[in-house]
Amino acid sequence: MIEDMEDIEPRPLAIVKVGDTFEPLRERRGDFEHWIAAGLGDTSLPVVVLDPRRGDTLPDPSTLAGAIVTGSHAMVSHREPWSESTGRWLARMVAHDTPVLGICFGHQLLADALGGEAGDHPVGMEVGTVQVELRPEAADDPLTKGLPQRFDAHVVHRQSALRLPKDAVRLAGNDFEPTQAFRIGQHAWGVQFHPEFDDDVMRGYVEHLAEPLRTEGRNPAALEADVKPTPAAAGLLQRFARIAEAHNAASAATPAS
Repeated sequence: MIEDMEDIEPRPLAIVKVGDTFEPLRERRGDFEHWIAAGLGDTSLPVVVLDPRRGDTLPDPSTLAGAIVTGSHAMVSHREPWSESTGRWLARMVAHDTPVLGICFGHQLLADALGGEAGDHPVGMEVGTVQVELRPEAADDPLTKGLPQRFDAHVVHRQSALRLPKDAVRLAGNDFEPTQAFRIGQHAWGVQFHPEFDDDVMRGYVEHLAEPLRTEGRNPAALEADVKPTPAAAGLLQRFARIAEAHNAASAATPAS
């Protein structure tokens, strides 16, 4: 359940909403924050939505159990003021070691904010259900350990994390996108794919992007036909919720200085 920030105890799990899906899909299925909240499952944490685009204040990292930054149809490289300020806040979150998960735009913004670079992918758009392969470093990572070596995930992006920050750990990739997942610090992750998308949402994106895909010489019908369930990717949201719950419990047990 999504709650109001003013009505709950400290240390909620924040969904930082930095984008909206297409209106026809939103009217039928809700938006990024609803899909993420559903994917978290039965978490013990209160869930709040904060939108820096509308002027919402992003709270001090010490007051949160964790944060998930949504995807967006905006571009990190456009350097919009709300995006830049959110990036600076993400750097504070990482410095405080408050758990963070950036999805698509959030993944790129996290990389950019910590000293990497986000920009247009040199090949163009990656869209549909793709296979992601774990790197050896993923075997001991708190978010990715135990995942299948190869798993399906839903993607739709024109920009990428072109360069990772210093000391970032690349966790997963594929032939099109070498950085499908990375970690920076102990508890901050970016995933280029969309764990919150289900098959219906992914097909909705392929349908909406049919004309630009044809312009690029792609076959939307074939991409739509290849959409399939992505249970391993979807499970990352519940995995992140457990990490945030553990952080919340540890923080509550530590006396304030």
